[in-house]
Amino acid sequence: MGSWLAAATALGVGRFPLPWLLVVGTLAAGVPWWAHRRRRARVTVDRTIQAWPDVAESIGLVGSRIVSAVVDVWGWRARVSLRRGQTVADAINRVPAIESGLSARPGAVRVTPDASRADRFTLRVLTRDPHTNPIRWRGPSATSIHQPIELGLYEDAASVRVSFLRRHALVGGIAGSGKSGVLNVILANLAACPDVVLWGIDLKGGMELRPWAACLDRLATSPKEATALLRDGVRELDGRAGELSRRGSRLWEPSETAPALVIVVDEYAELAEEAGEALGYADSIARRGRAVAETLLAATQRPTQRAMGRKAVRSQMDIRVCLRVRERRDVDLVLGQGMLAAGWAAHALDAPGKFLLSAPEADVPQRARAYHVTDADVRASVGRHGSAQPCEEDADVINAEIVEAAPEDGPEAVLIEALRAAPPPGLSATELMRRTGMGRTWVYGRLQEHAAAGRVVQVSRGRWRARPVDDPMAAMAA
Repeated sequence: MGSWLAAATALGVGRFPLPWLLVVGTLAAGVPWWAHRRRRARVTVDRTIQAWPDVAESIGLVGSRIVSAVVDVWGWRARVSLRRGQTVADAINRVPAIESGLSARPGAVRVTPDASRADRFTLRVLTRDPHTNPIRWRGPSATSIHQPIELGLYEDAASVRVSFLRRHALVGGIAGSGKSGVLNVILANLAACPDVVLWGIDLKGGMELRPWAACLDRLATSPKEATALLRDGVRELDGRAGELSRRGSRLWEPSETAPALVIVVDEYAELAEEAGEALGYADSIARRGRAVAETLLAATQRPTQRAMGRKAVRSQMDIRVCLRVRERRDVDLVLGQGMLAAGWAAHALDAPGKFLLSAPEADVPQRARAYHVTDADVRASVGRHGSAQPCEEDADVINAEIVEAAPEDGPEAVLIEALRAAPPPGLSATELMRRTGMGRTWVYGRLQEHAAAGRVVQVSRGRWRARPVDDPMAAMAA
């Protein structure tokens, strides 16, 4: 290093090959340090293995033994074999004692079941917390509802991936635990999927969901609007079910012209308190929405029976994202009965954005941290994937046309005329539903037929108009 400094002083830091020699020298110097660190960690683990019989006796796991152990960048992990009659629940209940017996810091030990044997478990000891700092969101991980969404990273740096197709989801945690952050990750991904229509309910005046308004086909911010939105969700469900019956199909396969419908409800407890009538519609969507690709995504601080409206909504949610909760018993409220005893210790999560995921593809309690979506990320995502909004003048034209449309013209004629006279930004499916008086399934079905025939074009996400020609009415009638 002394020679390098002398050369840099004489020739300049940027003189070739000095920068290259600095990088190589730094890496070369770091190898012995890293190797030495690994050796020291391995020595520590070997000593732990030798001392385990005494540790096991002091913590109440007499007869258990460490079968194998490996060192990694964050600490070490081991497979532990239990004495006959002992179970992983015994180890889970003794996690604080294990931390004390190993002289580890509080919160450093993880105990997870072995999927193949009831008398074994995996012991993970973290010498450093891999989730100390927020994890920056890297952009959408999905371009279709058929693909899983990445919510964040586990402690071993593996991606947290979960599919929202034909699944209802519950996000729970106390105020300040990061529920809004998780919702932002989900919305940022779903907004990038052209085969998804998003509706939102935010009874806090739109405080949480308003930034996503351009990506939401509908946003309800009052009890009356929320009730109307969920009522229309049931009507859409019935329409899709009827369409499937006519086709002889059992599942709605989302596409750009027949999208999945995801209804996001921020702070579901407010819905129960202020819009009781809406709960019946939400319950119907939760019970019958899977086959027709209608998903209910609810966020709440504490999903008690009272908060969820004493309906079957909570029991229908097979995706559970549990952030930090205040009391141990709240773990079972969010994740399901018996989950705390099985090692899902969400009450021990110690930073916003840290969570546990319970889903068909995530049945082992692994701590994770959600990606951090900044306000700038939200604005960029909305600018990229949000639909163009008509100006006030265009809105006046739309309203006038709605009034002037004669009922006897029939919905097909009204649809054609609306698309022909649509402003440059196009019309949304919701606006076309309102004009024609028909459901979303009918509207998208007709749009799909006209698009296949080259009569209409999709101007932007979810917005349509007639293809510009010399005689648009003749083209639409063709």
